[in-house]
Amino acid sequence: MDKLIVVTGANSGMGLASTIALANQGAEVVMACRHERRGQEALAEAIRQSGSDRIHLMLCDLGRLDSIREFARTFRERYGKLDVLLNNAGVVMLKRKETADGFEMDLGVNHLGHFLLTNLLLEPLLAAEQGRVVTVASGAYKAGKIHFDDPFLTRGFNPAKAYGQSKLANILFTKELASRLGGTRVTANCLHPGAVGTQIGVNRDTGFGKTVLAMMKPFFLTPEQGAETAVYLASDPEAGQVTGQYFYKKKPQKLAVRAENMEDAKRLWAWSCSQVGIADEPIDRLLGK
Repeated sequence: MDKLIVVTGANSGMGLASTIALANQGAEVVMACRHERRGQEALAEAIRQSGSDRIHLMLCDLGRLDSIREFARTFRERYGKLDVLLNNAGVVMLKRKETADGFEMDLGVNHLGHFLLTNLLLEPLLAAEQGRVVTVASGAYKAGKIHFDDPFLTRGFNPAKAYGQSKLANILFTKELASRLGGTRVTANCLHPGAVGTQIGVNRDTGFGKTVLAMMKPFFLTPEQGAETAVYLASDPEAGQVTGQYFYKKKPQKLAVRAENMEDAKRLWAWSCSQVGIADEPIDRLLGK
């Protein structure tokens, strides 16, 4: 597989597992990571496990719009095309916290960070023979609602409410992106990886959450198992013929009504553009039409 793939959150969990699996298939992989040290350690591990010399590290903090813009600018300077963008990174905040730009962290990283990154990489995706945007969502979307009156949850924050909203946003984003990309060679799909035992929700500084994770580990999928559907959507020829779908265990799934609401999807897209500072323009502009 001679493809160029960007994986966000590639320093651990499903991101690292996806990187290794895709490199094992022959892909060139750019690991988009927030921390230099953790990124370098993950890069060494990915190279060790895959034996590939076509894995690279680039820093990208999805909680900072300036970092996302710098990553995209550097990527476009280095590469003429992008075959797959795997939007894998995710956070679960146990207490309300804001990104550097004042966004509630779950929505800021899980949705708005990937929203901006995807839009800034549309040109190289459109330049690929068959570009793909794959976004890791979650079945937690079923408990989610887009709180258009208070999207950053300044009132009544709780972890489930914040995470559910961000994962519903991932799906609505995928739906609207697929609609906008209709007639192009670029597809957009999202997925539920299953209940995966990763470090998401664990406070790296205090260790809070590690005990619960250890207790629940026997019931979780491994990162490698959780990454299987993402790797399938990023690499399988048949998956390249499908767009605008939500997958679980490599199969399209029926969505709850709220995740099929295209009015909400369009409203979320317009709001997201205003938050990250980009124009709400049609894809035709990138195609020179």
